[in-house]
Amino acid sequence: VQLQASGGGLVQPGGSLRLSCAASGFTLDYYAIGWFRQAPGKEREGLSCINSRDPGIYYADSVKGRFTISRDDAKNTAYLQMNSLKPDDTAVYYCASGNGCYDVMRRPDYWGQGTQVTVSS
Repeated sequence: VQLQASGGGLVQPGGSLRLSCAASGFTLDYYAIGWFRQAPGKEREGLSCINSRDPGIYYADSVKGRFTISRDDAKNTAYLQMNSLKPDDTAVYYCASGNGCYDVMRRPDYWGQGTQVTVSS
């Protein structure tokens, strides 16, 4: 069972990135997927979550209106589209999965490796 986050990089303020979270070893469509980030010296922050069978989607206030979570179960992959990026968005971004967003945002079953996002001019 593995989750692999990718798509991070260096982007200028106001720019966009799309992160991917690819699952292997299990079928993603039964699980909720969440995105988190952790900046140096700060606590891990839950950003967004998408459920598997119902349309429930959660966004933290810090990213609402700028980030969009989605999933393509046929590709066993989830995404986080990040627009209007700010320097404060600089962090390592992680994806995680669990039985539902309530559980994922508190105690995910599986964590992916992180991908670094740096927003700087």
